[in-house]
Amino acid sequence: MTRALLSVWDKTGILDLAKALAAKNIGILSSGGTAKTLRDAGIPVTDVSEYTGFPEMMDGRVKTLHPKVHGGLLGRRGTDDDIMKAHGIEGIDILCVNLYPFEEMSQKNLPLDELIEFVDIGGPAMIRAASKNFKDVAVVVDPSDYPMVIEAVSGKGFTHEQRLGLAAKALTRTAAYDGAISNYLNSLNRDFPTTLTLQFANGRPLRYGENPHQKAAVYGTSGIAGQIALQGKEMSYNNYLDVHAAVSLCRELPSPATVIVKHNNPCGVALGTTQLASYLKARDVDPVSAYGSVVAMNSQVGKDVAEEICSTFVEVLIAPSFTDEAREIMKRKENMRLLLLPSEVPADEVRTIDGGILVQRTPAHEEGWDVVSKRAPTAEEVAALKLAWKVVKHAKSNAIIYANATETVGLGVGQMSRVDSAKLAVIKAAEFGRTMKGTVIASDAFLPFADTLEVAAAAGATALIQPGGSIRDAEVIAKADELGVAVVFTGTRHFRH
Repeated sequence: MTRALLSVWDKTGILDLAKALAAKNIGILSSGGTAKTLRDAGIPVTDVSEYTGFPEMMDGRVKTLHPKVHGGLLGRRGTDDDIMKAHGIEGIDILCVNLYPFEEMSQKNLPLDELIEFVDIGGPAMIRAASKNFKDVAVVVDPSDYPMVIEAVSGKGFTHEQRLGLAAKALTRTAAYDGAISNYLNSLNRDFPTTLTLQFANGRPLRYGENPHQKAAVYGTSGIAGQIALQGKEMSYNNYLDVHAAVSLCRELPSPATVIVKHNNPCGVALGTTQLASYLKARDVDPVSAYGSVVAMNSQVGKDVAEEICSTFVEVLIAPSFTDEAREIMKRKENMRLLLLPSEVPADEVRTIDGGILVQRTPAHEEGWDVVSKRAPTAEEVAALKLAWKVVKHAKSNAIIYANATETVGLGVGQMSRVDSAKLAVIKAAEFGRTMKGTVIASDAFLPFADTLEVAAAAGATALIQPGGSIRDAEVIAKADELGVAVVFTGTRHFRH
């Protein structure tokens, strides 16, 4: 190795790399701010413009777009040596490049004329050239790889596998970069781009998909997708889905709260004065379904909670933190996965369909609660309605949730008929000796008929929250007034398919 070209926007670690190159008498080509950084540190460097014989021009738009640069990257050693020599092209053995920060700058609402200057041209072109010729050129786009490069330079050089891996990583970076630019430009003056490019890193194969005969993988570096279990078996496809469902609801609740999910639906949700109290109440909503469930909590898990968790079978427990005592206790359940609750990563929802995808975005939205019945809900009913409404947003449609101020009492979810959801919740609650007396109900969509209300009122519910918007709203309200049920309309539907 005799020559390297360094041209980086992010200068993290670049001096350490340059010093290692200089120590091995590897000549350094550079330009602009990178060259100045190296010179200021006393590291010998040759300007790209000096090497090519052409100055930087057009306000820096043209710096490295030259045959002596790209020939040095693309020239096949042992094949193109004569033509390289004839044209004064010297081989470039290491390319270290990172790109103008288009992704970062695109979030700053810059005018397009300013933002377009952060579209890197020379960087991606060099990366592609070096990657194509990876057998002869090591291409480095990530400062986290500098230690490996320094070790290779200081030792026996790069292995074939290292060069190939660096090239794959480099082309992945240019693909993401081009995708970000494409998505931005295709989104101008519209909510979604006409062509959508997505990229997720950190792909890991899972044992199987929803069922053992299906193959699956998970991708992502942050949020739930990026979590590595503190203990337990490898996370499964279904575990990830259930954890996402549980956490999405748990984040909406005041602390301490517990959400228990089975098959992507809440089967027990409760608030409490302590994390243990909330867990016990949530588990008692449907202890049969809670067996083998995913549990999300929004405050620290201590010894008392750990003992209760270990008294039954839980697939996954996710919480912001665990005490040392709790961690030690839960080692008894060596297969149970423990996860730390990560910060939320807002993103569009993407689902595949035959031949394409559906993309959905939930913007910040403030609902307007409107009391439409003669009787307004009491303060206690309002507290219960708030809880029920949060839960119903995260249940599969059609969903009817019965709750009091601190816990769900009955859950009817995923039914084709809304009245069947109301009946199912009552039946499930009765199985465990729970009464609906004094509860409220939430419906994820409007009640098309008064029958659902009648079922709920007969079971003991005293207030209803729903979006409204049915042609029969007046009939439902009249029935509520007849039954003495308070009704609140939110104007917002929460279907989940």
